[in-house]
Amino acid sequence: MSDSRPEPVVKRSADIEYEAVGAADGMSKGVLVSEADGAPNFAIRRFVLDPGATVPKHTNEVEHEQYVLSGRYVVGIGDEEYEVEAGDSLLIPAGVVHWYRNESDDEGAFLCAVPNGDDAIELADDADA
Repeated sequence: MSDSRPEPVVKRSADIEYEAVGAADGMSKGVLVSEADGAPNFAIRRFVLDPGATVPKHTNEVEHEQYVLSGRYVVGIGDEEYEVEAGDSLLIPAGVVHWYRNESDDEGAFLCAVPNGDDAIELADDADA
């Protein structure tokens, strides 16, 4: 049996590049650790929601586990809306419509873990949600 363990990785916060997220107005994403770093199973990303940010209703092929780092914002999941704040955790199952809205004057941020591999994101029409 061969030893196929990944090498340890330490990435400094200054080395993380953030970029705007496509259809999301006021959201940026930084990839903290991923398959590109040798992580065999999961990627961890940090998202930032600017004050007034909106992310349209959409679905993903993969599940999301999230942990709110800062701020207070609204997450819609399926037919429900939840106000979340620092310390809250969420599971968004694969294929479930979800969206974000930061109505506060403060930035919101969260960690998001997803399985490695392809993930198709589809915008959802209001009629489909």
